Amino acid sequence: MRVRLSLLLAAVVALPTVAAGFQAINRFEVYPVNKSGVFEVVNRHGSAPKDFWCGAGDYAIRVLRTSATQRVYLVQAVGPAVTVQGRKGVQFALNPPQGADTSTGYSVTVKKVGDNMPAHMAQNYCYDRIEDELWPF
Repeated sequence: MRVRLSLLLAAVVALPTVAAGFQAINRFEVYPVNKSGVFEVVNRHGSAPKDFWCGAGDYAIRVLRTSATQRVYLVQAVGPAVTVQGRKGVQFALNPPQGADTSTGYSVTVKKVGDNMPAHMAQNYCYDRIEDELWPF
């Protein structure tokens, strides 16, 4: 019995550790990408653009401690995630990407680099998902 327990413990210790990301209100994971402030929101099954923005706004406010009025910029459109293999991700930052059109539009998208909104507006999309889960009718 002791040998089995020792082997089990050794196997658990030998497993590669997975870096834990920040979990936004809507349970999307957010990971820092580089030291220049870029972070990536990684998708879950059935994700929509507002879900990525929720993760970005929540991360900006609760982790980066930015003001609610700070704009969050989309710096890399939806595509293969660089932080989690086999998933899709969208990269955001608090600074606008160089050369990108940062004029705001009327739709919520994760395909237009330079798209942006205040952190509080992005975080507010988190509550749409909660309402859908609580009241599915």
